[in-house]
Amino acid sequence: MQLCRVFPPTGNTMSVTKPPAAAETVTNTDASLLTDLDLESTYRDVNDVRLHVVVAGDPDAPLVVLLHGHPDFWYGWRDQIRSLVDAGFRVVVPDQRGCNLSEAPDGIDAYRQAELVADVRELIHSEDRESAHVVGHDFGGFVAWNVALRHPQMVDRLGIVNVPHPTVYGDTLRASPRQIARSWYVWFYQVPGLPEWMLTRNDMANMVDSLEITSNPGTFDEATINCYKAAWRHTGIKPRIHWYRGFRRSDSPPRDTVTRPTLICWGEDDIALLPSMAEESVGYCENGRLRMFPDASHWVHHERDEVTEALLRHLSKRRTRVNRSSTGSVD
Repeated sequence: MQLCRVFPPTGNTMSVTKPPAAAETVTNTDASLLTDLDLESTYRDVNDVRLHVVVAGDPDAPLVVLLHGHPDFWYGWRDQIRSLVDAGFRVVVPDQRGCNLSEAPDGIDAYRQAELVADVRELIHSEDRESAHVVGHDFGGFVAWNVALRHPQMVDRLGIVNVPHPTVYGDTLRASPRQIARSWYVWFYQVPGLPEWMLTRNDMANMVDSLEITSNPGTFDEATINCYKAAWRHTGIKPRIHWYRGFRRSDSPPRDTVTRPTLICWGEDDIALLPSMAEESVGYCENGRLRMFPDASHWVHHERDEVTEALLRHLSKRRTRVNRSSTGSVD
């Protein structure tokens, strides 16, 4: 295990891809949100659900799948897409099921980890690949961990941003009153109907709070929040709450140890997750490295350029031109 703490430089610490102006009314939440990047919105039919997927980069370049969390959508990776494409990667960024422009199946069981993992597996296959680099933040990080634990052959290298290994999270919830208190929203989301009402009232003010309270000041400006509100309106709030209800119904993965090379980036000021879980999570990785970022929040990948730089170094350590299911691996 390697542990590194990265301290912030003085001055502006994050270069940001600009959203539409705050005064603009946001209705389209597809790839057109980022007009300064060469992106394409596509739709993929995978695992009996239609996903909206933003893609960029050479189709034959090494594949990176970026998985957003809650209350995010594909746009949550806006600050990483350009750097990954410029570094020579093919980037695939889905709206996970139930979010933004992707289909929202009915019922809680449709949002169990097995279904979310199957979405990613078939998404990789839709690129005519057998494997990919997989990077996840927040709940998307839980999905990324599960892909690596359930289908290790499909993950080239794993990147995790501010979410613990599933076993560490479960063990800590059972043993730590502090983490139980920090995870209050997980229990609240199990209540039928009430979370949906609370989160949609007053023009989704509580959803906006979930961005602003968990981030450093200035991370989400008015224009960016308008983009998020538009995305939340497409499928509503219920499918996102079903993620947490489905998580409670999910089977454990068949193994605890991640065999693929793994990088964990962690903002130490995450108000929802104890930072001790980051170091414990690396202990479940055969080849893991942890980068801790003081004075950074749960949204560290928006607040610190070093996160993108660390991910680029991690994913670039072993490069193949293409790994297609029909032809195998070609250097």
